[in-house]
Amino acid sequence: MTEIAVKLDNGEEVSLPAATTVGKALESILSGKQRKQTLAVYANDKAVDLDTELTDDTVIVPIKKDSTEGLEILRHSTSHIMAQAVRDLYGSDVKIAIGPAIENGFYYDFLRDEPFSPEDFERIEKRMAEIANEALPFSHENISRQSAIAMFADQGEKYKVELLEEIEDETVSIYRQGDFIDLCRGPHIPNTSLVRDFKLLRVAGAYWRGDEHNDVLQRIYGTAFFDKKALKKHLNNLEEAKKRDHRRLGKDLQLFTINDQIGPGLILWQPKGAQLRRLIEDYWKDEHYRHGYELLYTPHIARQDLWQTSGHLDFYSENMYASMEIDDVKYQLKPMNCPFHIGVYKSNKRSYREFPIRWGELGTVYRYERAGALHGLLRVRGFTQDDAHIFCREDQLEEEIFNILDLNLLILKTFGFDDYDIYLSTRPEKSVGSDDIWEKSTAALKQALEKKGLDFELDPGEGVFYGPKIDIKIKDQLGRSWQCSTIQVDFNLPDRFDMNYTGSDNRDHRPIMIHRALMGSLERFVGVLIEHYAGVFPIWFAPVQARILNITDDQADYSEQVYSQLRKAGVRVEKDLRNEKLNYKIREAQMEKIPYMLIVGDKEKADGTVTVRLRDGKNLQPMSIEDFAAKIINETAQGRGI
Repeated sequence: MTEIAVKLDNGEEVSLPAATTVGKALESILSGKQRKQTLAVYANDKAVDLDTELTDDTVIVPIKKDSTEGLEILRHSTSHIMAQAVRDLYGSDVKIAIGPAIENGFYYDFLRDEPFSPEDFERIEKRMAEIANEALPFSHENISRQSAIAMFADQGEKYKVELLEEIEDETVSIYRQGDFIDLCRGPHIPNTSLVRDFKLLRVAGAYWRGDEHNDVLQRIYGTAFFDKKALKKHLNNLEEAKKRDHRRLGKDLQLFTINDQIGPGLILWQPKGAQLRRLIEDYWKDEHYRHGYELLYTPHIARQDLWQTSGHLDFYSENMYASMEIDDVKYQLKPMNCPFHIGVYKSNKRSYREFPIRWGELGTVYRYERAGALHGLLRVRGFTQDDAHIFCREDQLEEEIFNILDLNLLILKTFGFDDYDIYLSTRPEKSVGSDDIWEKSTAALKQALEKKGLDFELDPGEGVFYGPKIDIKIKDQLGRSWQCSTIQVDFNLPDRFDMNYTGSDNRDHRPIMIHRALMGSLERFVGVLIEHYAGVFPIWFAPVQARILNITDDQADYSEQVYSQLRKAGVRVEKDLRNEKLNYKIREAQMEKIPYMLIVGDKEKADGTVTVRLRDGKNLQPMSIEDFAAKIINETAQGRGI
């Protein structure tokens, strides 16, 4: 009998008969406790089930329950169990589409005439628990594509048939649990008994394959964990996330609005939101000036042939808006700022002595998003990027990436984000440029991260079409990740736009271009800030720092003096001089999350002071107007890191 070598990633190796299953191989290598924790494995870098037969020498990396991949497998398997439960309960009245694991859970799409209700959720969860108790094995088979088409067509599952008709392979992968069969690459958990702690969360509409011309399906979202404690924590976080929803808080705090008459995905900043945005912009500009950047302003449209030269029409056109004609010439709204900065670069002859050139712009861009994908400030159609482009020589590249990373992490920390994950994204399938250029660009980013001692993960194929990138995903108070920062090395656009500089040898050379955005977009960043702080902003960028509350009309004139004096001192202050009870006005200020309430009564008027109340209900000693102004100015400076 032929034997094969099976090796663990730690180097431990055994010889086993060919066609031994992964599960049997693990019995020879792992202890009983370790085996129980293993759901599946990477076999020569391919994720497979425990019942997969090994036919060649194989390196095995266990996928444990406590890993991200293990949780994803559990959730994917739970989506199959949910689909089985729906089929069992509603029969042929429901057609099933797809059901992947997603961040923090899973979903499955169904076609059903009647909408799913909370009562349906209870029935589905009950049936899922019954399926789990049956301990049905997840059985994997490879069958011919034509057999699979015939099988799913016989079941009336038109979406599965459509997917199969587009697959080119002659053999496809299916999974069975009991009498339920699904088209799936896997892997899955060994059997349904591992699915114990799960919850169905909500239902939403979804177009089949994301196309608004296709059927409207019902997408049931759920989540699953390996223990009740983790599930309970997640459900509590979901409740907390509802309270922090930036769309609700944005309305309550009068920060922004969206008007359908103006257009979905287009943000109207209200005065307090505009103040918040101004504070962020001013800080951004000040820090960039301190770090050697100059500011640019560029138009919102450009001739269409500019986007042809840049490559956006070839690689990004689905995200761009239709062209318009001006004087018989086609123009388009800009989806990016980079070609404009190149235009500024080419307005003068450049010398190697000028480098590095660092240009920043808070530039508004426009990108098409499907209506169903729009989401408050987080997914919009017009937004302002905190964009910058650095032009440098190759010998300056590493230092410039260092500088960007330092500035990036400083800005994130100042806004309260010191927990983040870093990813290095490599060449996508659709891209421009030679292999040599891509390798050089990727190596430069990788080397910079390693020399800075920053941990990172590879994100294969997720670079932009003109270059690799570093992505930084910040984590908020609830541990949720948000994509904000990106740093991209680009050897390609300088070639496409024939950019040059005169070197020390008096010859023309190509500059290297670095694209970077640190907050990503102001709209998205503000949305994240609102949810991170639940609207309780630090004093330095709170739109309103203090509100004056008089006790009776007798203090109205003095309150006006306090208001005028604080504004002149630079304090962002409001006044509430309505003829209402003080407790009512205090409660309103607390609901609006105003950091300081300045109580003014007869004693304060006589003494020329204010009584200071914090938004958490604590009171400070009365202080003079000058002392309060100095306190706010000092706290603001400390918050900004000045």
